[in-house]
Amino acid sequence: MRRRKAEVRVIAPDARYGSELIQKFINMVMYEGKKALATNIVYAAIGGLQGKVEDEDLAKAFVKILDNARPRMILKARRIGGATYQVPTEVSREKGLLIALRWLRDSARGRKGKPMQEKLAEELLSASKGEGSVIKKRDDTHKMAEANRAFAHFK
Repeated sequence: MRRRKAEVRVIAPDARYGSELIQKFINMVMYEGKKALATNIVYAAIGGLQGKVEDEDLAKAFVKILDNARPRMILKARRIGGATYQVPTEVSREKGLLIALRWLRDSARGRKGKPMQEKLAEELLSASKGEGSVIKKRDDTHKMAEANRAFAHFK
């Protein structure tokens, strides 16, 4: 081990749902330090799920959506003897959730023609149904990890 472990920052839970995960998502959506705007966007997107998902508690529904979208395996590039191999690696639950949050944010930003809260709500709704670009990205990642399983011994 060459470096010390990174210090885990304590994030205060968000005001409405009391969830640290939603607060992390607000921080990820935040652009140029505009936290109030990011908070409004995320709350509007999560509020847009009301009545459209089976879980009444929207914070729990959000966690279920993220759990559905998170990758279990990722590929890490390892350089061995002049060649670079894509080595499949298992992902911890926390790291997988952060990757899923990033994918959600990026795919919502990639959609065009609507306000961010609507794009984010649509992305969350499609992920809850097991479809959409986030789920496709997760499946593609898993397929690539499966295809490169031969290099798993390079971990």
